[in-house]
Amino acid sequence: MRWLGFDLVVLFNDSFFMACMFFISGLFVRDSLARRGTGNFLGNRAWRLGVPFLISIFVLMPIAYYPTFLRYHLAGTTDFNFLHFWWRTLSVGPWPSGPAWFLWVLLALDLIAAAVWSMAPRVLPALSQLIFAARKRPLTAFGIFLTVSITAYLPMHLVFGDTSWLEPGRFPLPIQTSRILLYPAYFFAGIGVGAVSLKLGLLAVDGEVARRWPVWLAFASAFYLAILVLVYAHHNWVADFDTPPLLWRTSYGLAFAAYSAAMAFTVLAIFLRFTGSGSRLLDAMRASAYGIYLLHYIFIVWLQYAIYDFSFPAVIKFAIVFAGTLSLSWGLTSMLRKIPGVARMI
Repeated sequence: MRWLGFDLVVLFNDSFFMACMFFISGLFVRDSLARRGTGNFLGNRAWRLGVPFLISIFVLMPIAYYPTFLRYHLAGTTDFNFLHFWWRTLSVGPWPSGPAWFLWVLLALDLIAAAVWSMAPRVLPALSQLIFAARKRPLTAFGIFLTVSITAYLPMHLVFGDTSWLEPGRFPLPIQTSRILLYPAYFFAGIGVGAVSLKLGLLAVDGEVARRWPVWLAFASAFYLAILVLVYAHHNWVADFDTPPLLWRTSYGLAFAAYSAAMAFTVLAIFLRFTGSGSRLLDAMRASAYGIYLLHYIFIVWLQYAIYDFSFPAVIKFAIVFAGTLSLSWGLTSMLRKIPGVARMI
């Protein structure tokens, strides 16, 4: 079952969310390095990112992807059980990492940041001072961030397109090729912003960026509309769908990078502006959010598999899968977090 609204949500989310997550991840790197030191910082990152990544690729993702195998190998047509599937996944492939790809990329960026901190200690403070100087000029800061976003994304987009994934050999270490430079750019921009006190710098609660959240929202809305227009043109006016002209690819790349930059400002500014008005549900979920992220894919795929043959409307299927995934992954995370070692990890 399909519904156009889901496609719009996916387009809205995919065009900014992961880059924004790398930006947010970078905000706390400098303080963590200064407080822990390089060795302790890397050890903590290995425990919090590396171990969950290994558990994901060896255990969680094979469980999550097994329904895909069952869907195309119906009962009675094969004796290929889960253990066979698991071993073939690891030995022959494909060996997917699922949502856990974010963990290995973030860990690699943390390693680079730690190396810069150790070998060139003046680089991160210099970057932070440049960004701090723009705290009273939010439009200038946005213009610089927009330029960085376009520069990091557009050339790779034009060369590789958006469907290409770089994955060395059969190892589950994928990254979307067109975003190889975009994610580090956002991550190190986050480090630069966070290297100065968040209470005083660009992301101060009462700062200019937070106050101008309607401006960033207007920019984001305009750029998202441009993406929608370009997608519509691609589907209806481009003769060769698989090979759109350079003008279209350039326009889409510009709109994508601009929207991604505007949404990074929008999301952070809105949360800063309305920081006092919390949500009981989100507050209750906060401690389990990382575990939900790691576990949710198992339930989201198995629930879709369970209701696949039923002719419910798409919205009903969505409601079943969403409610089931959230409650089951949240409940399992809460139970796992009662184990002290797991609680320190997730």
